[in-house]
Amino acid sequence: MNHQRNWTRVTHVENIPPLEGRSVNLNGVEVAIFNLKDRFVTIENQCPHKGGPLCDGIVSGTTVVCPLHGWRFDLDSGAAVRASLPACVATFPTRVENGIVLVDTTAVQRVETHEPAVENAAA
Repeated sequence: MNHQRNWTRVTHVENIPPLEGRSVNLNGVEVAIFNLKDRFVTIENQCPHKGGPLCDGIVSGTTVVCPLHGWRFDLDSGAAVRASLPACVATFPTRVENGIVLVDTTAVQRVETHEPAVENAAA
């Protein structure tokens, strides 16, 4: 199956410092783009626990810690790491071309959790 990518040019690589994230609204989706030094990754910016802005979290290795309540998410899969409830955030294909970060928000990837997802009452 050959999926045609819908790449959106976002920013120059130097605008996202190493081990930091930046929030961007792309096609109506708020995402957080992280610079992991050797590559860039993009995830949904809102923590499913209490809606914390993941772009403001502390990056450690390939995880980010939500700044509100400390939930940690794997930046490659989007899965919560050792959270009290199974949870995940969406991830998006990301690449760098000629010093520009590009993201495809149409190719949402989400890992399956083993428990039913908890719906956010505010949604």
